[in-house]
Amino acid sequence: MTQLPEPDVDPKDGRPESETQRADRNWNEILQELRVTQTGTQLISGFLLAIAFQQRFSQLDGFQVGFYLVLVTLAAGCTALGLAPVALHRELFRHHEKVETVSIANRLLRITLALVALLTSGVVFFVFDVTLGRAPAIVAGCAVLLVLILLLVVFPAVVLRRLRGKQHGTSGTSGRPA
Repeated sequence: MTQLPEPDVDPKDGRPESETQRADRNWNEILQELRVTQTGTQLISGFLLAIAFQQRFSQLDGFQVGFYLVLVTLAAGCTALGLAPVALHRELFRHHEKVETVSIANRLLRITLALVALLTSGVVFFVFDVTLGRAPAIVAGCAVLLVLILLLVVFPAVVLRRLRGKQHGTSGTSGRPA
């Protein structure tokens, strides 16, 4: 009877898992995140594609048509980036490259999140521009982009800093225990 190798304990979270098990777990987490991102991107893409077939589309000015086409292109790019990790996995499947697949998929997912934030704020800008005018559109689009930056970049960084501070006996920048 062969004995299975003893799993390594990850010093960061104390999980007893091999590098392969860790890569499998990380891959599954990335897949869940991709599902959420893809669903949102598909909904926005569907909304954008339906606009071109509305009677009012012919009333858009040149800027609005151009911006609309940029949004459609951005939505297609988000979809492609969201599919890229799946295509990568298919190509590397059974080649024992899960750790590299996870690393690349992580980077692609981060880029996808940034583009989805731009797409979302762009769609808000577009809707406000068509319904209320350019000035309210700029305010709304910038406000949504700011909220997305706060939620997708600043908030996770603050949480990570606080967690690292707890591990070192402080609660972040204040130096007080949590």
